[in-house]
Amino acid sequence: MPRWAVVEAARRAIAAKRATIAAAGSGANLDATIDPLEVAASARDLARPALRRVINATGVVLHTNLGRAPLADAARGAIEEASRGYSNLEYDLARGERGSRHDHLRGVLRELTGAEDAIVVNNNAAATVLGLAALATEREIVVSRGELIEIGGSFRLPEILKLSRGVLVEVGTTNKTHRKDYEAAITAATGLFLKVHRSNFAIVGFTSEVSAQELVVLGRARGIRTMIDLGSGALVDRETQRKWGLPDEPTVAETVATGADLVTFSGDKLLGGPQAGIAVGTKAAVEAARTHPLMRAFRPDKLTIAALGATLALYRDGSLDAVPTPRMLGAPLEALRATADQLARAIGSVAGVAIAVEACESTVGGGAMPTARLASWAVTLHGPSADELDRALRRANIPVVARIEDAKVWLDVRTVAPEELDDVVAAVRGLAG
Repeated sequence: MPRWAVVEAARRAIAAKRATIAAAGSGANLDATIDPLEVAASARDLARPALRRVINATGVVLHTNLGRAPLADAARGAIEEASRGYSNLEYDLARGERGSRHDHLRGVLRELTGAEDAIVVNNNAAATVLGLAALATEREIVVSRGELIEIGGSFRLPEILKLSRGVLVEVGTTNKTHRKDYEAAITAATGLFLKVHRSNFAIVGFTSEVSAQELVVLGRARGIRTMIDLGSGALVDRETQRKWGLPDEPTVAETVATGADLVTFSGDKLLGGPQAGIAVGTKAAVEAARTHPLMRAFRPDKLTIAALGATLALYRDGSLDAVPTPRMLGAPLEALRATADQLARAIGSVAGVAIAVEACESTVGGGAMPTARLASWAVTLHGPSADELDRALRRANIPVVARIEDAKVWLDVRTVAPEELDDVVAAVRGLAG
């Protein structure tokens, strides 16, 4: 342990013992001994970094509270290489002069999406703000009332439009918006049609909306640009999505193919990369965003560029199984059952805890595919108190985060990596202590 942690732990232990003695009064006969093992444990806790690796056994593939998408080996390797020393982040090695950090990912993004140009910022909220500011500052932005979303952290679209200095024009109703609603809203001040994919909620029943393609056609006919915020950003084709048992999610490539001026999406959701926002589209629209003053505040660092570049390269090379997020989403049910059986056997028995293998459902999470439910398998723990079992798992050397249902703790194996199984075993066996 570092000396500061041991000293602080000792001071806290002494202060706690003094407080106990003082509260008991002068007549009490209390043991003033301080257990050195408790001091050592306290020092270990103090010395631990605040940000720690945990094991996600919740079955939520893109768990926002747990950092969303785990990175591929190639992405982690790219971070290590980029951080080892200096890099050509903004240096053109061929010309021997200043370059642009935006050049590193442009080519692979154009190849994967079919867009004319592309840029990357630090998250999709930034991409949305930047796109609106670049394309429609002090102009009217027309958006359906059914798409005025709020996502995590109270990120509300109307407030973002105001921040981007655009003027919000709402059309249609919550459940139905028609082409005529957009047409009626057009004035000389109209600068942009904005369409937002409802990636974190669903409207079902008596509904109607204008497709991205139809909105682009209307915009072109009236000289109005169109921007589409996809949110999640799927690069996997719809046939593969259906094979995995997922509902149809519009892909980036097909959205770009509509002719939209700008399409924005996340790097750390369905794509499975690091936190990033990606904007692709026409050369003119992307260039307007790239040269906007806000870009300086939103631009990505070298580690994000390295990790995202390695992740995108895996898609380009057809190595989808090497990206954890699509691998987890597409995991076969029989393989999950086999993993759950393997985990239960490895755990064996724990005093006072009933251990079983049970069927369950996983979710996508991360504000993506809100109606999707994926059949899965879990190891369940049933003891006197599910809450106490859950707390104990979170106190393990490598914390295990599970979920509680029906008074049991569920360890959904869909989101547990093969190399993490031994750590889960150790955490569960530790319950006996």
